[in-house]
Amino acid sequence: MSPSLRTPARAVPGPSPRRPCPLAAPVLALLLALLPVLTGCGAPTSSGAPPKGVAGTRSDDEGGRGPSGVPAAPAPPAPPAPPVPPLEIPGLGPETRARIPVDARQAFVVTGKGADSNESTAVLYVRDAPDRSWTPAFEPWAAHNGMEGWTDEHYTGDLRSPVGVFGLTDAGGKLPDPGALLPYDEEEYFAVEGDGFFGEPLEGSFDYVVAINYNRVEGVSPIDHERPLGEDRGGGIWIHVDHGGPTQGCVSVSEERMKELLLTLDPAKKPVIVMGDRASLAR
Repeated sequence: MSPSLRTPARAVPGPSPRRPCPLAAPVLALLLALLPVLTGCGAPTSSGAPPKGVAGTRSDDEGGRGPSGVPAAPAPPAPPAPPVPPLEIPGLGPETRARIPVDARQAFVVTGKGADSNESTAVLYVRDAPDRSWTPAFEPWAAHNGMEGWTDEHYTGDLRSPVGVFGLTDAGGKLPDPGALLPYDEEEYFAVEGDGFFGEPLEGSFDYVVAINYNRVEGVSPIDHERPLGEDRGGGIWIHVDHGGPTQGCVSVSEERMKELLLTLDPAKKPVIVMGDRASLAR
């Protein structure tokens, strides 16, 4: 074919250049703004603590509620303090305390200065408190005991006072009853004469007496002579008026103290005497 007869070539149109969408930029900006909201629900904050209102958290105004909103259980109460034991009579050991009857509420405690000493101290204790504590009724009194001191096994003529715990149930004396609570036997037989170990007069020593229930029968006059342990084990051991020196085996305090004792010892309180040297009573 001749060149003159050729059909002219038609230009093929190419792709047209793309124009930017006028809405693309605003939409992209909106998406970028929403991205933290869409991806941040329930995510920890930058401090690591979960946001308020999410289960498992506790706000300041929840009033001590637990994770589910239920009020938290109160703290358990503190255990009660252990009970305070009752006060015991000072100077007495467990063996001596065990000899005091459980129903005794008066104890006249006579403590010798030493096993061979005839000087001692006397204190009346009472057990009237609700907790059964022993408390002193009076200040300590000066007292005398046997010339040669104390013994765990008293015999006639040994000049020692018996160690132990003994009941106090009967009283008496040469003088009229001053108002004793114990049964009181007024009797001239209580008269005494002569001198003591240091030459001091014995007159008036038995004006007031309280029988110590050592080797005697309870419920009778202090001058009763029956001796359940035998005559060789002594007897007639009393609390009586002090004559200014040691005794044959009795315990003595001043006349004023004797009257005070008679007005205080109460048979309803089962009074006892606890007597002995300091070391013996501490056992």
